[in-house]
Amino acid sequence: MIKIKRIYEEPTENDGYRMLVDRLWPRGISKDSAKLDEWNKDIAPSTELRKWFGHLPERFDEFVARYKQELVLKTNDLKRIKKLGDDGQLTLLYAAKAEKMNQAAVLLKVVDKLKETNK
Repeated sequence: MIKIKRIYEEPTENDGYRMLVDRLWPRGISKDSAKLDEWNKDIAPSTELRKWFGHLPERFDEFVARYKQELVLKTNDLKRIKKLGDDGQLTLLYAAKAEKMNQAAVLLKVVDKLKETNK
């Protein structure tokens, strides 16, 4: 099972494997308190896309389309994330304030779609 969670929320045992999917380290979080199993910068949106998006809600739909285009080139990473979720609990962590308009939410939908096509 895969879920998403803001990295500023308290880590719990129910998180399982904790993977940060941001390209930049979140402000105000120590590496110790993050309790990460992995920081996967490669699956995060490119620096150019991240800067362009700027977390502006009016750009989110275009961000989703562009990020999905970037993810097409990351098949192995997507399969590994899917497998981690199939093997146990996986929590994709993000720093953005918007719970539904962030790269972890997009990544979760892409991986879920991968699960559907591989049934």
